[in-house]
Amino acid sequence: MATPQSSRQSSYSSISGKIRMHAIQVDSVQRWMEDLRHMTEVECMCVLQSKPIGVDEDAPGELIVSGAGAIGQHVTRDNLQTLLKRALVVSTELGKMFQRLEKGRWQRVHSTAVRVNCHVRSLIQEYSTARNAPPEMQKYEKSLLEKCMELNVITERCLHTEDEYFLKSMKEAIHEILTDVSDSFSHMIDMALANEIQILICQIEDSDNVFAISTAISNLLSLTQDGPQLCSIIAKEGAVVALLKICRQDCFSSLYAQALRTVASICCVEEGISQLEKVDGILFLADILTDSTCAEGTRAEAAAVMAQITSPHHTSTQHLASFLESMQDIVTALINLCKSASCGEVFLLASAALANITFFDSMACEILLQLNAVHILLQACRDRQRVDTPYSKDQVVTILANLSVLEQCTADVLEEKGVEQLLVLLNEKPSSSSPSESAACERVQQKAAVTLARLSRDPLVAQTAIQLKAVPRLIELCRSPGERNNSDSVLVACLAALRRLAAECPDSIGPSDHQQLIKPRLVDSFLLCSNMEESFV
Repeated sequence: MATPQSSRQSSYSSISGKIRMHAIQVDSVQRWMEDLRHMTEVECMCVLQSKPIGVDEDAPGELIVSGAGAIGQHVTRDNLQTLLKRALVVSTELGKMFQRLEKGRWQRVHSTAVRVNCHVRSLIQEYSTARNAPPEMQKYEKSLLEKCMELNVITERCLHTEDEYFLKSMKEAIHEILTDVSDSFSHMIDMALANEIQILICQIEDSDNVFAISTAISNLLSLTQDGPQLCSIIAKEGAVVALLKICRQDCFSSLYAQALRTVASICCVEEGISQLEKVDGILFLADILTDSTCAEGTRAEAAAVMAQITSPHHTSTQHLASFLESMQDIVTALINLCKSASCGEVFLLASAALANITFFDSMACEILLQLNAVHILLQACRDRQRVDTPYSKDQVVTILANLSVLEQCTADVLEEKGVEQLLVLLNEKPSSSSPSESAACERVQQKAAVTLARLSRDPLVAQTAIQLKAVPRLIELCRSPGERNNSDSVLVACLAALRRLAAECPDSIGPSDHQQLIKPRLVDSFLLCSNMEESFV
């Protein structure tokens, strides 16, 4: 779901984010041979002057370095991969050049400038061989080549002088030219990527062949995994509209799930959500979710899109206006999908959408309580076929935490033995060394403690929790950093839950624990526990 861009020393860093590539699962020798195509020796490139080798007349649309056999639907994908690889090489060299310029290593600055010039010239000529570049892109190509040549000339002049004043003035001039080169290169790559993406979208819009459309969608989905910059370009080129058009045609029903999965990935950026809103996409998704004749996989992917567009990470909420119109239908469809989910993935997508929805509108929480959501979610927690990972448990306990704000939630939790389940969640631990799984377990523990604290304002819940030995577990999480994976958020939540239970039943906590965990200010207890070293005695 979306991430902000980092600040840059120069524009080359934004290129790097744009051109992260998929891992190619081949043996090391084959990978080395492939990378060698893009890491050409400078001396060889200078001799060849980047002149392309002629292409086979039978394959006019294929990039020279894309490898034999890349025809038909595979050409665009190979073009994109080659473009991304070449761009990565150039952006890496630009980054090195900025660093060497700052250190005044003139010999290396010049040799890097020569390499940049060669790589840029090679990239442009190879791409021009494969595609007819748009006129605007050709202007950038010409300007970029001129600036690269200027960079070569000016850095060479710096090799033949030791005049400090001259070198200082040249350093500023080179930095300015280098920044211009980085900006121009970034714009050119954007336009080249947009051109390739347009070709994929045309394949989706113009073809009536299911296999051809599926391949184009698969290539688009693959590109969305390369970061938000590419997702923005894909959205601006109209991919969301084209994909939803596929989902509105009965003859392409086998492609619905794949198309919606791609839409969900594109909607990690505001441009994707904006495109979705323009074609009444949210109402269309509501129709899919409420249509019981739709395949479960299709409804699950529609839920994934809902989860993406309702993510708290999005700064803009204008698109949620049309969502509110269908709130009752969407929430009902999602909780029913959680109830009938045949596997963990379907449950995860549906519950993730519900978790996000409960954050921004209390009406959703009221609707869920009316739909017996506490029973459905707690039953799912006891079903390993549906809730089988910390990620799913994170969604469940998030919903419960948001529902627990409402007083009527308490009776449902007690009736469904929800306090027992919260204690189970307080014991959640990762089954592997995966950082993401550990983080998910921390969130489960934190939200379970938050939910318990909120529900324990009811004396009956507090007494139930104490009888089930919630207090010793909460104390253990506070005093033993390893039990909470050194998480401060878990510590704060557990301290809050302990204090709530102590307020209802003061005798449930021993004198020593009361003196350290209850009596001081919350911040003082936090500092005491966060500085504790775990005892292994």
